[in-house]
Amino acid sequence: MAETPSPQLPPHEPCHVPIADHGLIGDLRTVALVGTDGTIDWYCCPAFDSPSVFAAVLDAERGGCFELAAVEAARTKQFYFPDTNVLITRFFSEDGVGEVQDFMPVTGGAGAAGEAERHRLIRRVVCVRGTLAFRARVAPRFNYGADPHTVRTEGLVVLFESPSLSLSLTATVPLEAEGPDVRADFKLIEGESAVFALDQVGGHVVPRRCARAEADEQFAATVAYWRRWLAQSRYRGRWREMVHRSALTLKLLTYAPTGAIVAAPTTSLPERLGGERNWDYRYVWVRDAAFAVYALLRLGFSGEAAAFMRFVTRHISPGDGRATGPLQIMYGIDGRTELPERELGHLAGHLDSAPVRVGNAAADQLQLDIYGALIDSIYLYDKWAEPISSAQWDDVCGLVDWVCENWDQPDEGVWETRGGRKDFLYSRLMCWVAVERAIRLANRRGLPADLPRWRQGRDAIYRRVMDRGWSAKRQAFVQYEGGDVLDAAVLMMPLAKFIAPTDPKWLATLDALTEDLVSDSLVYRYDPRTSPDGLRGDEGTFSICSFWYVEALTRAGRLDEARLAFEKMLTYGNHLGLYAEEIGRTGEQQGNFPQAFTHLSLISAAYNLDRALG
Repeated sequence: MAETPSPQLPPHEPCHVPIADHGLIGDLRTVALVGTDGTIDWYCCPAFDSPSVFAAVLDAERGGCFELAAVEAARTKQFYFPDTNVLITRFFSEDGVGEVQDFMPVTGGAGAAGEAERHRLIRRVVCVRGTLAFRARVAPRFNYGADPHTVRTEGLVVLFESPSLSLSLTATVPLEAEGPDVRADFKLIEGESAVFALDQVGGHVVPRRCARAEADEQFAATVAYWRRWLAQSRYRGRWREMVHRSALTLKLLTYAPTGAIVAAPTTSLPERLGGERNWDYRYVWVRDAAFAVYALLRLGFSGEAAAFMRFVTRHISPGDGRATGPLQIMYGIDGRTELPERELGHLAGHLDSAPVRVGNAAADQLQLDIYGALIDSIYLYDKWAEPISSAQWDDVCGLVDWVCENWDQPDEGVWETRGGRKDFLYSRLMCWVAVERAIRLANRRGLPADLPRWRQGRDAIYRRVMDRGWSAKRQAFVQYEGGDVLDAAVLMMPLAKFIAPTDPKWLATLDALTEDLVSDSLVYRYDPRTSPDGLRGDEGTFSICSFWYVEALTRAGRLDEARLAFEKMLTYGNHLGLYAEEIGRTGEQQGNFPQAFTHLSLISAAYNLDRALG
């Protein structure tokens, strides 16, 4: 046995597929991306923000991957086992039809801690018709491809061991070591199957084979888990399949041990090919998570909201006196506050779109809008799920008091610009939401609060937005005070109930946004040429803004336009109904994938459009 550094993968065996050509599986602790070619090219273990084991989506030669496919397949198709997050990739050839069933068992409850730490990833191969030859190749590259590892065989188990992580691979077909990798070549006839299982091992989690019978049992248990969860949904509208897929995706982005919800499960998938807009989204943005809670509550999923409220109470209660306010804009999934950003120069990036970043320097920014998103979600949780506790109300009071003192500061804004602080309208808007929802909650529950001060603060913010956020020149509400730049974030004004959706000033703004930022239902968040954000290059349209646009049209009574825009947006989802952050000029997915922001806004747009259509 020799220690083998992480080498480049052979150039004739690339693992790269486009961002959109992936499905997602997970166990509520981490996820894996599975390409339509059957390759797992993104997997971090044991958690969302752990270093990668497979990262070929970021570097096809150095990142590592788990290939599993029919050798002579002419075409492939991918779908989810109905109402679950079990992913099936089918291979069609002249000799037959086969499929790979990918899933991660969701474990929990008493006595299941060890199994949860195993993070088992099961790949079940079935020959459906005829006879098919399959090939598997497992090529882990630990710590983003930076750490060496050894390969060791113990009976029918192969161990991949690196300084920080050990994985075991078991299979029901013979495995053969090939340098730092393991491969298998096998043939199945109709009705036959094979099973591969990849586990984290170490400590009290020992290697264990996964026989066909156990894989069958875990497949059935995983299917049952997802169907039980989805049965809570109260949505019965026109777009049930898309809404439920978005809900299942949001659930995959939750971290069960703490209740955290990540913005996306990937890092550095580019917002523009060849550009520098590559960020690590594997953290808890207060804004994104709070909006996700709203979307899930709308559908009837209160458990995720309760878990996030516990995360809020435990990790981000106010009172530490930081210059950026009582809350950070983002936290680690375990609640940690230090998320130092660094670049991984040894990885080429997706389609050579460097740099690859881990960590996120925006954690230190001031973004005042997060207070409105969070307090709105607390208000809705109290209204739709269960009353908040007295301690939680004390936290809310502390946040609102801080907002009343600090709402008029310039900040970096919702889009996390790195071009300096401004007096962004959206930040003012969401500060108004924070105070207004707290007043509502105090009145409804009869809770103690400094209501005269809060009302004064709320009204002052309203007057400031109406006086300084309106541009007579553009006849629209604009991105920041004193400017003339349009920004799609102002679409939230009627959604947040700040302004009537048929107010003449709002309708003029909606027309201006349509003229300047909308392209065939797709909405740019702003024009970086007229509003420099400190970064080079253009970007695609921002999908959350496109769904906000649908909702704004809906609330304005323009239902035909809203429905057409919504149906067009659905055509930009991938083959599974998944969305990244942005849509490129030719319809390709751009940015981290899949994106919570996009899926939660799809749910909200569908819900409200359905209700308006009757």
